[in-house]
Amino acid sequence: MIEIQTPVSDEYISKLKIGDQIEISGIIYTGRDAVLPKLVKLCQENPKQVKINLEGGVIFHTAVSPAGIGPTSSNKIEIEGSIGPLSEKGIKIHLGKGALSIKTINILKKYNAIFAITPPVTALLTAKIITKEVVMFPEEGIEALHRLKVAAMPAIVAIAHGKSIFGESGDKSNG
Repeated sequence: MIEIQTPVSDEYISKLKIGDQIEISGIIYTGRDAVLPKLVKLCQENPKQVKINLEGGVIFHTAVSPAGIGPTSSNKIEIEGSIGPLSEKGIKIHLGKGALSIKTINILKKYNAIFAITPPVTALLTAKIITKEVVMFPEEGIEALHRLKVAAMPAIVAIAHGKSIFGESGDKSNG
């Protein structure tokens, strides 16, 4: 198990390879279909209004509800479309589930960012949360952008440095 503390450096990301089992501790942000396109738009149009530091950050594709957290499919247009712009702004690890397109694999490589999948076990992931707070887009309810402080959140590196555990095709099947 490789322990990762946020924020994550480029040098650290460069050492990871597909199949590595990681545990992330520190601050991560959450977002999914409703919030990630808004965050990308704000980064592009009015970056001074972005209330979080994306450099070396982690985005988990999930909502935060009283029932807990669990990964959503990252290959939805709204989510996968955010990976490139957020990687360009400094996000190093995108957490979720499902195969991503070859275009997104290449974008991750370009920005030395990775995609890791999390086990879809809500109780396990929720137990890793130390603190949580809404930091942007509260009008989206459980899909608001949250800041979570986590300890030892498990994931497996699925895409790194132009390679994917889902195969060469970048197929769009859910995983």
